[in-house]
Amino acid sequence: MPSATDIISAAVERALGAPAMLRPCADPKFGDYQANGVMAVAKQRKENPRALAEKVIAQLDLNGVCEKPTVAGAGFINFKLLPEFIAQQLSEPVAKTAKPQTIVLDYSGPNVAKLMHVGHIRSTIIGDSLARVARFLGHRVITDNHIGDWGTQFGMLILGWKQFRNDTALAADPIAELERLYKHVNAQENLREAAKQELVKLQQGDAENLTIWKRIIELSEQQFDATYARLGVRFDHTLGESFYNPFLADVVRELQQRGIARESDGAICVFVEGEETPLIIQKSDGGFGYGTTDLATVKYRVETWHPDLIVYVTDARQQLHFKQVFATVRQWLPNPPALEHITFGSILGEDRKPLKTRSGENVKLAELLNEAEERALTVVTQKNPELPEATRKQIARAVGIGAVKYADLSQNRTTDYIFSWDKMLALDGNTAPYLQYAYVRIQSIFRKAGTEWEAPQRPDSRGTEAAPTLELTHPSELELAKQILRFSETLNATLADYKPNWLTGYLYDLAGKFSVFYDNCPVLQSAEPVKSSRLTLCRLTAYVMKQGLNLLGIDVIEQM
Repeated sequence: MPSATDIISAAVERALGAPAMLRPCADPKFGDYQANGVMAVAKQRKENPRALAEKVIAQLDLNGVCEKPTVAGAGFINFKLLPEFIAQQLSEPVAKTAKPQTIVLDYSGPNVAKLMHVGHIRSTIIGDSLARVARFLGHRVITDNHIGDWGTQFGMLILGWKQFRNDTALAADPIAELERLYKHVNAQENLREAAKQELVKLQQGDAENLTIWKRIIELSEQQFDATYARLGVRFDHTLGESFYNPFLADVVRELQQRGIARESDGAICVFVEGEETPLIIQKSDGGFGYGTTDLATVKYRVETWHPDLIVYVTDARQQLHFKQVFATVRQWLPNPPALEHITFGSILGEDRKPLKTRSGENVKLAELLNEAEERALTVVTQKNPELPEATRKQIARAVGIGAVKYADLSQNRTTDYIFSWDKMLALDGNTAPYLQYAYVRIQSIFRKAGTEWEAPQRPDSRGTEAAPTLELTHPSELELAKQILRFSETLNATLADYKPNWLTGYLYDLAGKFSVFYDNCPVLQSAEPVKSSRLTLCRLTAYVMKQGLNLLGIDVIEQM
């Protein structure tokens, strides 16, 4: 079923003879949606924009969809949906995309032999949320965790493993021990040459060094997997830098043969127009750079998965790097996919500096999640001390980790934000606990009604089931229904702009509109058919709330 925005946009485009952007009205009293674009067309045609808007309205056939459109300002067209149309549209709260794409999402990317820290969380949860939204809308999504499992650091790690390893410490905390080994070797200049020789042996396929290297990766992936499990994050593939190592020489050779790369001061470089610094694809000592690996990665993904779009989610410091890589790909590969670099700001402490421990080190991600669960357990225990301990811990896990995720995702990803435990765990305001509690409140209505809560079936599985009967007579019912109807367009905007904060803002508004509805519209005390209609609205709200939180990677809970 086409959405309200699809129907109105198509009608305006036919009448105007040009695309017309449709957006929610800033002031609901003037309408639900507003079309702009008339003024631009009027300027091109040298017509009066208001007069052109009136001509467009005269040609529109939107009977059964909205009231008669009105003209506002210099030539905006406002549309107010009819209650019966809204009720009909709610039988299908989300429409899948008509043009599914194959999308590769590259995010998280921790380094082997290092503990994941707070700096990894933004890439991980933003990427995971975008992947969930894209899949839900019907796109084919391939997620790939491009871990750092190759490079000069392995010479130091292998040397440290052979000469300075503490097996007791390794068994107790393998990543901490690996970090200690790296720091120990790196700090001693007299060990640099020996470390370099261990790296050369690894690169040449030495059996002992390959075994140690694989063991280091295995220990690191165990830590990664444990953290990802807590975050509810999964990847389709984990093809690290080492996977592409056999392809790098061919990439350099091909780029040179095509005239895309050339020698400069002993290195092989690609010079991108407008940039003084080149992309180095082979160093003067014969080694390869990160750019070479990223180019090989794009080629592999194109040849293997045939994507329409590849999205990289990393911090803003890598903007120049990806600009150069993307420019090289467009010169090199025939018909390359669209390439997007999705950047984000930093997480700051209360001092407005990057979040660190008191000793000045990066905050370990596992420790951050532990503290989130501990703080959430305190909140849950204060609220419901009578619950069994196991239940309180289960709720605290969902609330604590959900709070950390939501605090991040609710920010405009391009900006820095201040990390605050008190704000993110608050039961009021734009927080995960507030939304989780709103979901619990809706469920309590069905418990009081003596019926099981049941999510509406997806439209593609409903079959011949009749659409829910809705009586949208009270203004609060109508506002709640309209908000539910905006779920689909919000998801499309979230994916189009790569900004999960569109979805968090939508869910917060949904919870607010439900609260107003609940205060003004008795549900269980109403007579039929109003009671069933309002229960349907509750059911739809719960469905969207649960689905929306799930798309953010946040669990809902049964009680709180």
